[in-house]
Amino acid sequence: MKDLHPWDVTPAQARAIQEQLRGQLVRHDDFTRIETLAGIDIGFEDRGKITRAAVVLLGFPELEALDWTVVRCPTRFPYVPGLLSFREIPAALAALAELRVAPDLILCDGQGYAHPRRFGLACHLGLLADLPSIGVAKSRLIGEHGTLAPHRSARTGLWHAGELIGTLLRTRAGVRPVYVSIGHRVGLETALDYVLACATRYRLPEPTRQAHRLASDKKPPGTGAP
Repeated sequence: MKDLHPWDVTPAQARAIQEQLRGQLVRHDDFTRIETLAGIDIGFEDRGKITRAAVVLLGFPELEALDWTVVRCPTRFPYVPGLLSFREIPAALAALAELRVAPDLILCDGQGYAHPRRFGLACHLGLLADLPSIGVAKSRLIGEHGTLAPHRSARTGLWHAGELIGTLLRTRAGVRPVYVSIGHRVGLETALDYVLACATRYRLPEPTRQAHRLASDKKPPGTGAP
């Protein structure tokens, strides 16, 4: 894990950190073989005072569960739209560190490059962990897009200020799309390929779907239907 900045910062300082670190992102494929995928999701307990980070490690391409962990940490940053990574990443990093095997690729339940300052959760976490990462969000934060066809694998670009920042991807026919954007060390087309490969039965790709269940206090992988 890289130590790139302090965590005890104000919202204004956090925005400045995002602007500074954005230039360090690698926005093309920078990895070799992908054999393990980690899905990460964040929940909260005690009215937001405790951050609960859930990580599920799956083998690829079989998507079998290999490991999982849940870490609870005191929440030390306020809820500020656009700065959620400062609230959530300390617990996510602690959860990643507890895995017995480091993942080859991280899928985050949240935004990556599709962010006002092009530095969402997946970018921030990927840079700090020095791992390829992808943002897979359930809703749009910013940007405009065209009409999306109803079939599986249909996609259309998400644009903001004249820049392609992500893609709407339909993972199942007739269901709502997900919003895919790069995090770090993965190009957008490759990110779309991995999300589709992981979305075998449900709208959400298996790594983040199972992490979301774990973050919501559902059964961990291997203890029943995920």
